Amino acid sequence: MLTIDDVDAVVFDILGTLVDHDGGLRAAITGLTGGAGDPDDLLARWHRHVAGEHARVVSGERPYATADVLDREAAEAVVAHAGGPAPTEDALVAAAHVMRGLHAWPDTVALLDALAARVAVIGLSNADRTTLLRMNAHAGLRWHAALSTETVASYKPDPAVYRLAIAHAGRPPERVLMVAAHAWDLRGAAAAGLRTAYLDRPGADPPAPGDRFDHRAGSAAELLALLGVTPERDQAGTRAV
Repeated sequence: MLTIDDVDAVVFDILGTLVDHDGGLRAAITGLTGGAGDPDDLLARWHRHVAGEHARVVSGERPYATADVLDREAAEAVVAHAGGPAPTEDALVAAAHVMRGLHAWPDTVALLDALAARVAVIGLSNADRTTLLRMNAHAGLRWHAALSTETVASYKPDPAVYRLAIAHAGRPPERVLMVAAHAWDLRGAAAAGLRTAYLDRPGADPPAPGDRFDHRAGSAAELLALLGVTPERDQAGTRAV
């Protein structure tokens, strides 16, 4: 059983894992379309566009473009499909920057604090550097380091992204744990030699039957328990997570 004593660094995916990505996108889409169109369909279209462009960048079919560029494209595609009133330029810019104002899940900060007291904690995100900086500040995320895939001009699951995290941790990959709510992300991490833990979140990409991750946790508290981490009691005498 993998415990915190077996790792020297924990690398976290951020979008969806530590912050409510879908919630932020839904709000942005509603603002753009004036409520026109099916919100679930439009959200799925946004994700499909961004994921498709990530794949094109990774394959070399498209030169690297930052996350806010891809989100601007997704916003325009969603508006065109919804058929509602045309948004203002300011609304499109705001939608392109939606990730900068995402909210953390209620247990995120305590989870990071509990692990950071034991090991190095690193964020690894497809968000560009500026977006990552502002998102961290807005959501109250605290790291020993926060890495953007912009550094390697690519996106997950490009192996270069996970090598970036390994190099920054300065430890062998088997001593680095990747935590994510997306099974596809963890498959990429595992292929690079990292240990893996799936953390279930609303809208997550769950493991397939054949996935063999080190841990599968239904909550932050369960993940800490599986790793053998006991959070400090807060001033009210209740567990932080």
